[in-house]
Amino acid sequence: MSKHRPTIADIARRAGVSKVAVSYALNDRPGVSPATRASIKAIAQEIGWRPNSAARALTRARADTVGLALSRPARMLGVEPFFMELISGIETELSTRGCALLLQVVADPAQELEMYRRWWGEGRVDGVFLADVRSPDPRIGGIAELGMPAVVIGHPSAAGPLTPVWSDDSAALRDTLTYLSALGHRSVARVAGLPELAHTRLRDSAQREISAELGLDEPVVVHTDYSGEEGAHATRRLISSASRPTAVIYDNDIMAVAGLSVAQEMGLDVPADLSLVAWDDSQLSRVVRPPLTALSRDIPAYGTHAARTLLAMVAGGSAPGFEDAAARLVPRGSTAPPR
Repeated sequence: MSKHRPTIADIARRAGVSKVAVSYALNDRPGVSPATRASIKAIAQEIGWRPNSAARALTRARADTVGLALSRPARMLGVEPFFMELISGIETELSTRGCALLLQVVADPAQELEMYRRWWGEGRVDGVFLADVRSPDPRIGGIAELGMPAVVIGHPSAAGPLTPVWSDDSAALRDTLTYLSALGHRSVARVAGLPELAHTRLRDSAQREISAELGLDEPVVVHTDYSGEEGAHATRRLISSASRPTAVIYDNDIMAVAGLSVAQEMGLDVPADLSLVAWDDSQLSRVVRPPLTALSRDIPAYGTHAARTLLAMVAGGSAPGFEDAAARLVPRGSTAPPR
């Protein structure tokens, strides 16, 4: 698969016409028929050509910039530690290479793919990161067709032909559920993230399988948007039910902190009445009382490894995927044997 930026020559080859005809069509000059003009413009749109991409291809210039578009509400980036720490790790590696990060918040994955096509066609980036991979995810095929260097921050099973950087969530869940089982818990629920995300589905599947292996109850999983509000609402539903769990795992620490507040508001003792575990171990997990048992990982290092992999692809055309260290369980005051 070609890795160069789309050029007029690429369009001419696809359309079966001369480069002069392509230039006339794209610049709306006379000399080509309306049908040919429409066909040429459609091909240019499909392969992601933009006016200055040809000049960049001729000079073989690099943008010295890589891109990350996120289809999440901008407000979430300000309150969720994961992405801020991930971006800090990416920036740390890029700064040592004289490379910049182009960050854009978009409305949805379709707009994200269009953003990547435009960046690549205009020569604004040398490659991109792809986060929050869905299952299935049309962005994977769209980026692969462009031949643009790209690193998927997610599991290989969802990366398709693109290069992944990931950590083993199944191993982290196994450690957590084994620990909670050893404490005597049998009913362990989870307040999860968005159900369409590939890593959420992997965690859901792993929790069901591991719970069955350990002889735990069938887990109740409540999907949310990762916000504190949704985490609080999910916690209130779980602990108000007739079959209240004795432990809850949260897919991020924002929701875990919100869950702790709800449990205390409803008169439950944490951890005597309810044990809580947070995924991702930011300062939030340590400043609340009791401090939260958490799945801790070096998220800036995760970002650094993703950036290093992408820059290797930009420099050499390809790079192997990278499996980062799995999150490790750090027990604190929010977990104990159930009453």
